[in-house]
Amino acid sequence: MRTLIIVESPTKAKTIERFLGRNYVVKACMGHIRDLPKSTMGVDFDHDYAPHYITIRGKGDVIKTLRDESRKADRVLLGSDPDREGEAIAWHLQQYLELPDGDCRISFNEITDTAIKAAVANPAKIDLDKVEAQQARRILDRVVGYKISPLLWKKVKKGLSAGRVQSVAVRLICDREEEINAFEPEEYWNLYAALRSGSDQLLVRLIKISNKKAHLGNEEAVQQLVKKLEKASYTVESVSVKPRKKAAPPPFTTSALQQEASKRLGMVAKKTMQTAQQLYEGLPVGGVNTGLISYMRTDSVRINQEAQQKALEYIRNKYGAAYAPKTPNVHSTGKGKANVQDAHEAIRPTSVERTPAMLKPFLTTQQYKLYKLIWDRFVASQMAPAELDVTTIDVKADNCLFRATGQVVRFAGYTQVYSEGKDEAAEKEKEDNGVVAPVQQGQVLDLEELRSKQNFTQPPPRYSEATLIKTMEELGIGRPSTYAPIIDTILSRSYVVREDKLLYPTELGSLVVDLMKEYFSDVIDVEFTASMEDQLDAVEEGELNWVKVVDDFYKPFAAELHNAEQEIEKIVIKPEESGELCEKCGKPMVYRMGRYGRFLACSGFPECRNTKAIVNATDVKCLACGGNIVQRKSRTGRVFYGCDNYPACGYISWDPPIEEKCPLCGTQLTERQPRGGEKIKICPNKDCPGKEHETKRPKGRPAKKKS
Repeated sequence: MRTLIIVESPTKAKTIERFLGRNYVVKACMGHIRDLPKSTMGVDFDHDYAPHYITIRGKGDVIKTLRDESRKADRVLLGSDPDREGEAIAWHLQQYLELPDGDCRISFNEITDTAIKAAVANPAKIDLDKVEAQQARRILDRVVGYKISPLLWKKVKKGLSAGRVQSVAVRLICDREEEINAFEPEEYWNLYAALRSGSDQLLVRLIKISNKKAHLGNEEAVQQLVKKLEKASYTVESVSVKPRKKAAPPPFTTSALQQEASKRLGMVAKKTMQTAQQLYEGLPVGGVNTGLISYMRTDSVRINQEAQQKALEYIRNKYGAAYAPKTPNVHSTGKGKANVQDAHEAIRPTSVERTPAMLKPFLTTQQYKLYKLIWDRFVASQMAPAELDVTTIDVKADNCLFRATGQVVRFAGYTQVYSEGKDEAAEKEKEDNGVVAPVQQGQVLDLEELRSKQNFTQPPPRYSEATLIKTMEELGIGRPSTYAPIIDTILSRSYVVREDKLLYPTELGSLVVDLMKEYFSDVIDVEFTASMEDQLDAVEEGELNWVKVVDDFYKPFAAELHNAEQEIEKIVIKPEESGELCEKCGKPMVYRMGRYGRFLACSGFPECRNTKAIVNATDVKCLACGGNIVQRKSRTGRVFYGCDNYPACGYISWDPPIEEKCPLCGTQLTERQPRGGEKIKICPNKDCPGKEHETKRPKGRPAKKKS
């Protein structure tokens, strides 16, 4: 019996094909074959919001091939991704190819021999509840985008767009910026006592004064207290050593993977998902296409029993029996995540035996790093907890209480394989000493010195991609498949810019959010958007009718839209002046936003079309020619440093240069600060004879930014 299997991508098809016999043909549909039209709304508001689907332009040859192959086959199986969007793709294929309503849908969470053969042996009907949930989301997004966007074109600026979920993401960033701007820092001081116990030093921090939390608001208060404490006796009031177990983290969900890849690897969400897709669909390993990880769009931390047992066996053999828990770890999704869709597993390697070291020769650098991150996290998730001894020492001086804390690892447990990435802000706040000096209760310690440190309360931090995804997940905005596209959209629309890994709202983004708040309060409301996600989940579970969900949204939205069209006046956005004059016509240069970020343009446009990149000067001189080192951005937005005498001087560096030459080769040195470490000097010359020097160097000059 000849069987045709249709999946989304050629890579996926190639990987699957090798598990099946010659009676199976695997073809790719290249994603969606039908969608709502781009030129019109495509939704019939008079007939229960019926969608009008059309064949996507450019898919003619693909569809013809699929139709021809389906006619030759005795049966057709649809193996698109196991989520709502994949279900919708399968349904469109079934409709277009006129397949019977029987069992034609196969689902698999990983592309392995066992999973594929099991899926082929157990086809099922297409889940129409999933299809309707995806259709409802598509129509809601189309209604918001195609109704509000033309209004923004008319009232604000052509080319703008509004999205149901993307607008809420921009609002989060704008609201955070308002919090930061409104924040008024308050001064406070920390006081430390450096104490001596024999040859050991103990640094303790003031925590209480007269049994109340210590608060020193200014230097005068500190100095008064210091005078008193310089004469005080320092006695160890208590020493407690408590054992603590630190449980292994769960394996990755989509959002957790995106957050850790951002913190540890510096990968943006879009790149993380692209790379994960490659690992899932399969890569050539020893000349054979092999799926390396399970499905990467999931909010579940569940692991199947077979994979768990193999992981435990690997852990016992590799690290010893003590590192494998007596009972297998069962991870929960955490508080506030009642709506987790548990159809998928967590993200894990398809075989724990395929170690990162084994696969490194077959993977690109990014593929290897991401695979290692997934592999390490999965193995760690199945390991025994780390065991620590946490020591707390309280020291009394007059009416003040000082404290030192430290911890010692008694058993590494899962940390033998994996430790979670830390936010830089959290690392700076950390004051644990690690190991503290051995002292005893009642012991009197000698005071060496009192150290004070001035601090100011800090505003809430700006969102990075990682923290924005974390917040969206906690608030219930979007789902695993939407986080990366949302961030990519708000950046490409110039509502938000990314600088030094942080997200800043643009003037345009703030303006659109303010308009949406005033005239479309529900659309941009966080709780309302989260409740819509819950309703879509209910549609998928067969508990709600999709037409009712769309209708309940559209009727009040239509009234808001009519009101906005009547009340919003034409808004003219004046470009921000740069303070520079155009060297061609003498008119002021203004900041404009382009595909690759901000650039300078002549305000006399279109008569004068002069543009140029924004250059930030540094205080460093180019040691090759004496010019000034300036900071620029590549086409992809990455910061680099070059000489302002370019092209006469071709000096370039990805790291900040310093005015110092390498003692071995004379190349101008650069500076780099490793995560959590001190700055180090780097020689960028790959031919430098010093082995201790860094040899990495950018390949060629970054492309000139086009305006």
